Amino acid sequence: MDGLLDAIEVRVLGSLMEKELATPEYYPLSLNALVNACNQKTNRAPVLVLDAETVADALQSLKQKQLVYQSDASRVPKYWQAFAKQKNLISREAALLSLLLLRGPQTAGELRTRTDNLCSFERLEEVFQSLENLSTTGLVVQLPRQPGQKEQRFAHLLAGEAGAVPVEQAVARQEPVLMARAAEPARIDALEAAVASLQEEIETLKTAFAAFRKEFE
Repeated sequence: MDGLLDAIEVRVLGSLMEKELATPEYYPLSLNALVNACNQKTNRAPVLVLDAETVADALQSLKQKQLVYQSDASRVPKYWQAFAKQKNLISREAALLSLLLLRGPQTAGELRTRTDNLCSFERLEEVFQSLENLSTTGLVVQLPRQPGQKEQRFAHLLAGEAGAVPVEQAVARQEPVLMARAAEPARIDALEAAVASLQEEIETLKTAFAAFRKEFE
């Protein structure tokens, strides 16, 4: 797909898609609610620790890509995703894709189990059919079976071509992973300039203080 997403954008979009289905009464989400959703310790792989600034940066990028929109109708800005509507995804397809975004490659059986609070699949064949629909639109791919695997796994393609991911990476990690966007070069330059200015002021003050003490010695 055009306009590939980075890891943080994937987590933000996946969280919005999931919460729209799981808790529609609390949707769209405020920035604080979205940060909590991104940092959930359940149904996430890996578990992340994202701060509000990092999530806000990802939201701004997704807004520029017209995948997320902001509502200022209430006192606190709220955010909702437009990706599912743009791709004409039904709820089942959106549920499966959100899980792939949030938890990485999974088997059809795992996806069926984990969509319980998002939608209903009576038969495993229905999961395969929805995955086939997502594959046809270029959003999902079936990965080759890896050594030690009994079933093939499916992965999303929103971040680019999916490679063969080891099984252990498809399981939620216990330890959180701290992620943040790289600061913009201009911001770094500004911070360096501010530090240099402070250092000059400190040196000036030290010189003035030394001269002041000398007068009273």
